[in-house]
Amino acid sequence: MQNGSGSWRRFDFVLLASTMMLVVFGILMIDSATQDAIDDDIISRVPNQIRFAIVGFAVVIVMTLIDYRLLGGMSPWLYVGMIIMLIMVESFGVIGAGGAKRWLNIGIRIQPSEIGKIVMIITLSKYVAERYLNLDKLSTVFGTMLHMAIPAALIFRQPDLGTTIVFLVIWAVIVWSAGLRLRHIALFLSVGLITLIIVFPLLRPYQQARVQTFINPDVDSDEYYNINQALISIGSGGLIGKGYYVGSQNTGRFLRVRHTDFIFSVIAHEFGMMGGVAVLAMFALVLSRILKGAREASDPLGSMICYGVAAMIFFQTTVSIGMNLNLMPVTGLTLPFVSSGGTSLLFTMVGIGLVQSVIVRRRRLNI
Repeated sequence: MQNGSGSWRRFDFVLLASTMMLVVFGILMIDSATQDAIDDDIISRVPNQIRFAIVGFAVVIVMTLIDYRLLGGMSPWLYVGMIIMLIMVESFGVIGAGGAKRWLNIGIRIQPSEIGKIVMIITLSKYVAERYLNLDKLSTVFGTMLHMAIPAALIFRQPDLGTTIVFLVIWAVIVWSAGLRLRHIALFLSVGLITLIIVFPLLRPYQQARVQTFINPDVDSDEYYNINQALISIGSGGLIGKGYYVGSQNTGRFLRVRHTDFIFSVIAHEFGMMGGVAVLAMFALVLSRILKGAREASDPLGSMICYGVAAMIFFQTTVSIGMNLNLMPVTGLTLPFVSSGGTSLLFTMVGIGLVQSVIVRRRRLNI
């Protein structure tokens, strides 16, 4: 680390404060969404989220102290470790309530795909930073794709379509920020379309049903039930909402998985349009501070790490809110910082710590 006191003067307290506000608000909304629960797993959601939040804020400080360039130098080991964990899920994974094998039990349940997002940001950023002057070569671009595709394929097999798409988005944003040539864009769009056509028949039946329901709600009324309840929840919230802890869609349990996938519907139901807009404004502030860190980074590695973290948070936020509004298919992606999910919260906070590590080591600006 550079001069200790000088570096900490560069620490982005606005980013930390806005993140803290989202996390605390998320805990309050999880508490509302799980009120009167009788299932032990649901009852434990709030205390678990509090514990992971405390650890998460400590991790931000620890990650700030660690030079991100040191992590970049460890990228081969981080990448191999990620692949090993994802392979372990195949053999020793724990099956969750939805029937997907996405977790490992090591005393506590962790979701390696969430860890993989951060590892992918670090390792892909390092890979591209060493080769960004050669991005005019198709072989270099295909190398970045292979780097992303191996873990993404393992995650797709779990199955976890939402996180697989997050990996694709992280790859696209990082290579674009590094200077992906325009002549390659049409090629990758074509490849992407062909891949979608090939992959769709390989999706699990419930995943296909989600896409089909988004296109035509009459195909499966049961799949559409929760989307419809989400729209009712958001619409009935009006301008200022029904009030915290008293929204009938929430307390009456009409809305399923309201503490995870559909927590934004609970927010809009209880706090109305003003509450929903306030949450969006807070996310906009978080993203603007991360992008500021990317612009001021001292090297391409730091800049691309920031862009990768911003891409992860932006995409997950957009999809999570979009599926609550029936603007996107349901993918199972949760709202960052807000939805229930210990591993997701912890490693999103690791991402914030990475950004802070870049920020405190940014170049000096004459402003």
